[in-house]
Amino acid sequence: MGKKRIVKKGGEGGGAGARGASTRVSKRKLETGVLSVEATYNNTKVVFSDQSGNVVLWSSSGALGFSGAKKGTPFAAAKVGELIGEKAVAMGVRESSVIVSGVGAGRESAIRGFISKGITVSNIKDVTPVPHNGPRPPKPRRI
Repeated sequence: MGKKRIVKKGGEGGGAGARGASTRVSKRKLETGVLSVEATYNNTKVVFSDQSGNVVLWSSSGALGFSGAKKGTPFAAAKVGELIGEKAVAMGVRESSVIVSGVGAGRESAIRGFISKGITVSNIKDVTPVPHNGPRPPKPRRI
């Protein structure tokens, strides 16, 4: 018929699952860090790393459950920024510098969501690649 379930008596039935996420976040303590925001037209990715560049936290609009065209919206980017901000505050982060890359709609919203959790932003740097001349344009269309 199937395996029989063994039911443990006592108050510790589901304690391990609920406890695992909180200990995972607060395992590492940081004072400062670097927030990297990559905002494309289709998605917004946010990475929080320590000063030496080791990734500590990351998330994206797609990872939060937004799909299709909704991933590139400022609302989705703000939610990602808030999530990373909450986790960073739990780790003890007080100050952060921000590196922004890309031309998507979620550039500013992700940073605002991150700041809303009480973390001070020391500086914001834009590293979006800008072509000096770029590739050759396509030939004109002949109809």
